[in-house]
Amino acid sequence: MAVNSSETDFESSQGKVGARFIIIQVLVVLFLWIDLLLIITFCMRAFFYTNMRYILFAVTLLSDSLFLLVSDILFILIGFNLNIQTRLCAMLYIISSQANFVTIVTLTAMVLERYVAICLPLRHAELCSTRNTLLLILIINGLSSLPCIIFLSIFFASATRNFYTQVKGCHWQIFVMHEWQNHLKSAINQFYFLVIGIIIVVCYFKIMKVAKAASGESRKSTWKGLRTIILHALQLLLCVIQLWCTFVESVVFKINISLFINVRYFNYVTFILAPRCLSPLIYGVRDETFLQAFKHYVLCGLCKKAMNLF
Repeated sequence: MAVNSSETDFESSQGKVGARFIIIQVLVVLFLWIDLLLIITFCMRAFFYTNMRYILFAVTLLSDSLFLLVSDILFILIGFNLNIQTRLCAMLYIISSQANFVTIVTLTAMVLERYVAICLPLRHAELCSTRNTLLLILIINGLSSLPCIIFLSIFFASATRNFYTQVKGCHWQIFVMHEWQNHLKSAINQFYFLVIGIIIVVCYFKIMKVAKAASGESRKSTWKGLRTIILHALQLLLCVIQLWCTFVESVVFKINISLFINVRYFNYVTFILAPRCLSPLIYGVRDETFLQAFKHYVLCGLCKKAMNLF
């Protein structure tokens, strides 16, 4: 992940909490608080957890919150140059990798849901039923766990028993036992990027075709769905770029430590924090139904309009 690097990270200048560190902590707490409020809003209305679109939205909120929490823990460990046992680091890596890929795969599933809703409206209720949604969540978690399983299985097969009790800086490079593991990790990331890119492009042009043929209220709804896919594409692009941040940082680190610190800070804010604030924007603000319910609970029931939506 983008918050991981070598053990000498920040040795010379990160003994104290700097302005950048404080800014990141404020942003993380803010995003986690917003996600918590949105999750509470989702849980308070049965209408939401019987609708595939909102269920997938809740899945992204949960995975984003978990990823932010774990990545911030790793960021703090590196920022204060703290070491932990390798087995604990492996647990943190598994959680962060799983949560990260769950967000990426779920966003792709949400693009497909919008495609079905707009291009196959007569089959939407059948294909996007609650039962199929639960099956889809299982598939999402299965696909999300594959990169981590493949990467760590090589490590588990190669590492000695006492390696797990060693105290080291927590970064994903400590699990690299062979040089070709880096190439394998890169290949897996590129494969996911390629598949996701194809899905988004195909869905975009299919919906564009329907939008041009539609008229009146249907046309307005279709173009709104198209804008949603564009936002999802932007969010997915940032998430996928984050998969390559570690490789960029490792190259920059060999050139200049000061530049490395600046690059890492930029990557963390741009490719980890920024994509996680887009989920609340796409469905927490742009979706009128969810927005009114959110206002109702945040304002302690003062927003009466939300009560008429359910």
